[in-house]
Parts: sequence; C-alpha cells; structure tokens
Amino acid sequence: MNKYEYSRRVFLKQAMLASAAAAVAPGLLAAKPKLAGPNERVNLACIGIGNRGAQIIGDLYATGLANIVALCDVDMGAPHTVKILEQFPDVPRFQDFRQMFDKMGNEIDAVSIGVPDHSHFPITMHAMGLGKHVYVEKPLARTFQECELLMQAARKHRNVVTQMGNQGHSEANYFQFKAWVDAGIIKDVTAITAHMNSPRRWHGWDPNIRSFPPAEQIPDSLDWDLWHSAVAKQHDYNHDYINGQWRCWYDFGMGALGDWGAHIIDTAHQFLDLGLPYEVECTKATGHNDFFFPMSSTIVFRFPKRKRMPALDITWYDGLDNLPPIPEGYGVSGLDPNIPPPSTGDIEPVKLNPGKIIYSKELTFKGGSHGSTLSIIPEEKALDMASRLPEVPESPSNHFANFLKACKGEEKTRSPFEISAPLSQVFSLGVLSQKLHAKLEFDRKKKRITNNNLANELLVGPPPRKGWEQYYRV
Repeated sequence: MNKYEYSRRVFLKQAMLASAAAAVAPGLLAAKPKLAGPNERVNLACIGIGNRGAQIIGDLYATGLANIVALCDVDMGAPHTVKILEQFPDVPRFQDFRQMFDKMGNEIDAVSIGVPDHSHFPITMHAMGLGKHVYVEKPLARTFQECELLMQAARKHRNVVTQMGNQGHSEANYFQFKAWVDAGIIKDVTAITAHMNSPRRWHGWDPNIRSFPPAEQIPDSLDWDLWHSAVAKQHDYNHDYINGQWRCWYDFGMGALGDWGAHIIDTAHQFLDLGLPYEVECTKATGHNDFFFPMSSTIVFRFPKRKRMPALDITWYDGLDNLPPIPEGYGVSGLDPNIPPPSTGDIEPVKLNPGKIIYSKELTFKGGSHGSTLSIIPEEKALDMASRLPEVPESPSNHFANFLKACKGEEKTRSPFEISAPLSQVFSLGVLSQKLHAKLEFDRKKKRITNNNLANELLVGPPPRKGWEQYYRV
C-alpha cells in the first residue's frame, strides 16, 4: 500500500466512524471546529508555500493573530518555497496535505490554501470535513459543480469559518459600494463593463498547437503525481504547467477571468444581488484553441430582473488588443496603489488599468480593481453629487485579519462561501463559454445549461481519479 492509498483509507475510516456516530447522535457528524480564545492565536497550517501561497502566509502572519504550525507543498524545497522555509525553519513540513492532517490534525485550527485552481476543491473539502476553518485563494474552485459542493459543505459544517481570498472585499470599495447602494446612489444599474487588458502568461504562444507540451524531466523536489490532485487526466511534466503557468490551461486554471474577475466584479455581484446569469456568450475569442485561453476575449453575462432592480449585462474584456468602449468624460485611468501588478509585469499608465465602468439609468461610475473606490463621471456630475454622498465607514480589519478574527469568533468573514461560491460559478460559466466559443443558455433554478449538452456535462466535468472520489460527496 503506498502512502497516498494509506492516507485515503485513513480519511475514509474517519468518515465511516463519524457516520456511525451520527446514527446515534446526528450532531456528531461534522467535527466541531475550535474557536481560539480572545488572547490566543489561531494555529494555522499553510498548504501552498511558494509564489502567491507565500504572500498569503506573510499577510496572515503579519496580523499577529496566527501561529504557523505546519507547512505543506507538493514542490517542497523548490526555489519559490525557500523564503517561507527560511522564515519558519522549525515548523513541520509535508508534501501531502492528507498526511499533514493525519499526523497533526489535533494541532490545527485553520488552513490557508494557496495552490493551483484545480487543487483548491479537494483540499478544502478535506479540511472542512475535519472541522478546520479555511482561507482559499480565488477563484474558489475550477468547475461549477465543485463550487456547488463547497456551498453545500459550508452549510453542513456551519461552524467552519470560510473565506475566499479576494482581498479587496475587505477594503474601501466593499464599504463604499454597500453604502452607496444603501443610500440609493448606485441604483437601476443596467450594464457593467469589466476590463483586464494587461499581458497574460499565454500571450505570444502559438494558438495553432494540436497537442499539450512535450514531456520534460520532473524536478527532484516535485511530486508530479500529487500535483495533479483529483484530476484524472494525467499530463506529462512540463515547466509550462507549474509556477503560475497552470493558469493558462483549461485543464488546470481559470484564465484572466478567474484570476481577476473576483477583484473587479465582486462588490457588484454581491450588493446588486446578481446571483447566476441566464445567458453567457463569448462574442470574441482571438486565438481560440482547445488547450489554453484565447489571446483576447469578450464575454457577455446576462442577468435577469431582481426584485426592483432592472435586468443587467456584464461585459468582460481581456486581451491587449481588446479595450472596451470608454464613455465621454471618463478622464484618465490612474495607477491606483490598491491594484497589485500582474505576475507578468508592471501595469503601464498608458493602458487602461484593470477595473469596471458601471452604467445606471441616471449615473455612470468608474472604478479600479481590488479595494479601489468608485468615482462618478463626468467630473461635473461628481461635483454636483458631492453633498449627497453618504459617509463611508472605514474597514475594521483587512481580509486576512477578518478571517482570523472570525476563527476567534470576533467577526464574520466578508467573502464566505455563500457569497464567493456563486461569484466563482459565474466565472466557471464564462470559462465554459470561452472554451466552447459559444452562447450558453442557463436555467438558474435547475442550474443546468439547456442548449448545449457538452457544456452541461462540463458543469460537473470528468470524474475524479481513483482515490479522490470521497471529496465529491457531501
């Protein structure tokens, strides 16, 4: 029996014991999470310790609210993991998250998950099943069904604290958007333009490829089999799959939309009560192919009337040659310090920076990404409205402190799965439309695509590989 099969059997045995206990006392089915006391730090295990994962660990640790008690990475010891290993030299290290939980589960209160998109889901499901609070980088999961199961798991394990890592959702834009909606400043929105036109990793690749990249020597530090996680379709190792390159491929990542959508349309999605669209159409896909994302994309998401709010379209633009139309009086697109540069380079002032334009029946707003606040355009209208704008409260905690304080019972998270999973499902639908370069008609109640059988099957995706099936049952 190999170590992964052993860990799987331990997980299944624990699940069977919990189910047996639940037959006698249903309240024992879910492990009860521990809440740290007022003066205690949260014992945090970190899964994914390089690149973005390392940044998450640094931000969580900087709050002063967490003890780092375990480090886990499938590429442990690789150059991008060295910084965290040197910062926490005495913390136990693991390559397999399942072995980490087997050996240290009683010492862990919460986990941070900063791994490729395709691995978010099984790790999160495993942690929640053990009663561990979870901070998961965006997008929440790769497929529509995975997001659905995570919502169901969050309802089942209702005492587990959940937070998706769209960190701007705890900054100024969150509180301003809510205040402006509550005050009736933002109302009757009929259209939103969302744009992210900076260089992406796959720009410059040949879209005429007919296969995945050739096999290369697997680095000694990397467990390539485990890197695949629950993905049944195994790929030969190539450097263009790891260290952020996974974002380029439909099999592993969510492209520009999944990467930046959660930083651009998150507040509109929540405070305009958008839910799921009834139609998604990819109207432009330059360099479309079956393997990696287009060089540029335009995707239209159509949402129905909601209570007293009118129907609304969100049009997403990505790609260097695919700038959206700019309304009269827009002004300049400033370099907002709240917007971090993409991994492919600095944001250039001469281009339109990531953000959105919001059109209502009376007003037009422009805004950036992450925590960037909105402004009313043109400037003359903004001056006229200045005296009517409500006071916006300051954030009591950043996104990382918000999560850890929630683990201590002091706050509620601002991007729990009940909010972040439907947002991530919007991205999943958009990626399906990109992949198939098609219009998809979606039944919001039954949560199925009605005009494309293949797309409807892809809401769930292919079955997980053997040994990972348990994560797809709630």
